[in-house]
Amino acid sequence: MKFSLVVLSSLVVASSNGVTAFAPSSSTTSTSTTALSSSASKAELEAIAKKANPTLGYYDPLSLADKDFWGKGNDATIAFLRQSEIKHGRIAMFAFVGYIVQSNFVFPWAQTLAGAPHPSADLSPEAQWDAIPLGAKWQIFAVISALELWDECGGGGVLPHYTKGRKPGQYPPFTLFRDNVHFVLDLYDPFGFNKNMSEETKERRLVSELNNGRLAMLGIFGFLCADTIPGSVPLLNDIAIPYSGQVMQPFEGQFSYFGSL
Repeated sequence: MKFSLVVLSSLVVASSNGVTAFAPSSSTTSTSTTALSSSASKAELEAIAKKANPTLGYYDPLSLADKDFWGKGNDATIAFLRQSEIKHGRIAMFAFVGYIVQSNFVFPWAQTLAGAPHPSADLSPEAQWDAIPLGAKWQIFAVISALELWDECGGGGVLPHYTKGRKPGQYPPFTLFRDNVHFVLDLYDPFGFNKNMSEETKERRLVSELNNGRLAMLGIFGFLCADTIPGSVPLLNDIAIPYSGQVMQPFEGQFSYFGSL
């Protein structure tokens, strides 16, 4: 993947314009806070869509923005949808960059206390995951679960739930955990570099993050398809590494909810 370093560099630059878009905002002017507003309405979705892609505009073929999920009301439904897209876009950006890095480089130090090395970069990222010990996989999922719970509880009540007024994409700080358990940096702006960022800049970065996240979702699935379905992504034919496993079964051969099925 000789071209991958170029792709990685461009994605990192692009992502850096978007991942800092969700600092708390006190401004209420409609001209600069449409995308940052904590309220949720279809009109806001349409406005954000137009800014993110003026050519395509608002596109909701399944009419999800008109639904009422779990009987919580339409506003809560839209807030959930906005939060979901932002979060999954961020995960996809991590995955896309991680795939490129894993295809070219692995940590040189031991992976386990027993001294086992990290899986070779000669393996595809999917095969590298399969080669990770089961205990390591559970550690990764444990950290992910803890971060999810912290988000759902608003950092111990510091912020409201994202369906009840929190700005979509705003991850709660670790203040409560830091003050009572152990020091840890916040995920967003840990060093306070963006505390004086203007509302216009925040909104511009939000739109960038949405677009980068959507592109990354297509990108990572492009890699997965190219590796698991030969010829499915012609552009990647020369760099795809065939993989015969199940990418949607993270514990394949090690653990299954369905026993031997």
